[in-house]
Amino acid sequence: MFTKISVDIIRSMRPKQWTKNLVLFSGVVFAKEFLNPALIIRSILGFIIFCFLSGMIYIVNDIFDRVKDRKHPAKKDRPIASGALRVDHAVTIVLIGIAISAVSSYFLGIRFCGFVAAFIIINFLYSILLRDVVILDILGISFSFLARAGAGVAVLYPAVPSIEFSPWLWMCTLFLSLFLAICKRRNEYLVLDNAEEHRKSLSGYSDNLLDQFVVLTATATIISYSIYTVWPGTVAKFGTTNLVFTIPFVVFGIMRYLYLVYNRMKGEDPSGVLLTEKQIMIDVFLWIIVTGLIIYT
Repeated sequence: MFTKISVDIIRSMRPKQWTKNLVLFSGVVFAKEFLNPALIIRSILGFIIFCFLSGMIYIVNDIFDRVKDRKHPAKKDRPIASGALRVDHAVTIVLIGIAISAVSSYFLGIRFCGFVAAFIIINFLYSILLRDVVILDILGISFSFLARAGAGVAVLYPAVPSIEFSPWLWMCTLFLSLFLAICKRRNEYLVLDNAEEHRKSLSGYSDNLLDQFVVLTATATIISYSIYTVWPGTVAKFGTTNLVFTIPFVVFGIMRYLYLVYNRMKGEDPSGVLLTEKQIMIDVFLWIIVTGLIIYT
């Protein structure tokens, strides 16, 4: 019995979605501290906390969505929607899990703790209110990504007191997360029968509007990243303009993802695409290698 509940809890925490928390490592990478063992350990601990905390947030979402999920072709088999995991048990797990995450985050510094608090507040607002409001639903998702990125910088403080996250990198994170969220909404809008019954905000969208949002955010992502690579602050920090050579990887990644969204209808699960789509996996790997060589050599 205990083993079954444990499995259901882990399933509800959606481990494959934790790839989103890899953005926490952007702080230590772009601070040129990736070879510093002490800061790597701090980043790993921050990553673990956010993975655990993300799992709690997914359980919260499943609690709120359990009635709608029972009508969804895939989500109906989730432990809470199917009844395998009782709601009262899930609530208890969430309260304990969030308390553990909050206390743990304090030991990584008050700034990191602040971003953890922001992440919790944003996601609770999303679950209670934002997800039902057109545009605010996708902005809520994007803000949680920004909280992760901020946490990746804050976890390095005070060891790197002068650390800053480039405003253009902030913008790139914002637009990329919006792009992925909009592609997800587009897939839901087109694929689900009676889409508004599964997600209230979908009643306010149209395929034409979502297509325009996709173009807008995809373009903004590429432009903001491109500006970041040649921004005076970036060039001064890394002592080179060679980051421009990483732009083709970003362009290919966006274009390949658009191909999957429009020709393969795979926009519903961005994390799943990252873990299973070979060309995107290779593209991300090459971007990491080339970026690392430019920054650290």
